[in-house]
Amino acid sequence: MAGTDDAVAAGDDALYVLTAVLLTPAKFPSVLGDDYPEACAALGLAPLADGYGLVLGQDGAGARWTVVIDDVSLVAVAIASWDCGMEYELSPDERTVVSALPGWPLALSVSAPGVPAPHDPEHDPEIMDGPPLTPPNTETWGPAQRRLGADEIALQWASWRDQIDDSAFLTDGTDGTDGTDDANDANVTGGTEGSDGAAGAETPERAGGTGSDRPDADSTATPDSGDATAAAPAASGPEAQSAPAPHAGVRRVLAEVRAYVDSPPPLGRVRSAFASGDARTLRADGPGWSMVARTDDIAFVLLDDEPGEVLPVGRGPELPGLLEALDKMAVRPS
Repeated sequence: MAGTDDAVAAGDDALYVLTAVLLTPAKFPSVLGDDYPEACAALGLAPLADGYGLVLGQDGAGARWTVVIDDVSLVAVAIASWDCGMEYELSPDERTVVSALPGWPLALSVSAPGVPAPHDPEHDPEIMDGPPLTPPNTETWGPAQRRLGADEIALQWASWRDQIDDSAFLTDGTDGTDGTDDANDANVTGGTEGSDGAAGAETPERAGGTGSDRPDADSTATPDSGDATAAAPAASGPEAQSAPAPHAGVRRVLAEVRAYVDSPPPLGRVRSAFASGDARTLRADGPGWSMVARTDDIAFVLLDDEPGEVLPVGRGPELPGLLEALDKMAVRPS
């Protein structure tokens, strides 16, 4: 891509594009926040309704830069082309550039050929308002890693679902309580944990059509691959076959999700994406938790307070109606 402005062209006249991602209400790097405004705030951007495209690359000196553009369609076409294995030269018009930010907000393991190794540009107060962008810390369990774990479950739904034994859920339609706590309307199994206690511990990367990688928080190894970044549910065993006790954290999540239906949360807290058949994949996030569900099936919950644990939630008598209500108010890709 040709240089976009002086900030991008620091040390050279070109920016070598490595990847691009969308930052819109319906599709944003969830590692940056629980909702769209929070993800924008992480980059110092106003949460515009139409969103942005983020182009990550290196200048001729090897420095990391993130170019923010308002031509969302251009970035969407580039990503779709790369996903199909096609080459696509992403060259935004200079008039679409909103800002050029030093550093990268996401972790990349690739670099441009023929230039020095990726590094942060030297601080220049004339073109930099603050320190360079850095990826959120995912070395230890916390909000960023929890959201990456939910991304992986959403992408690999079939693999995760196949490893859940439905007999792990209560079969009589009750929730395991005395019936007075309507916050626990679904059946909850015990948590499952990955090999290192982490779900989606790293931002995965995928090669684009030009031979360079781009990050995709929705992509990682399947649960049964043994990869340390995936938390694989146990599909059998004595504990899985017994009726579990209600989980207080999941009860709280279900209550907060239900409140979203009555009082809409910040944009992007609830998102709806395509799934097989007539179903939709739902993603909801909140303070300290993430939930992934399919409108025709169960849900999975991840909690900041439960490092590496993935808590499957059975449909129960009320979950189907809750998921339907969430789907109606969720943000959808245009």
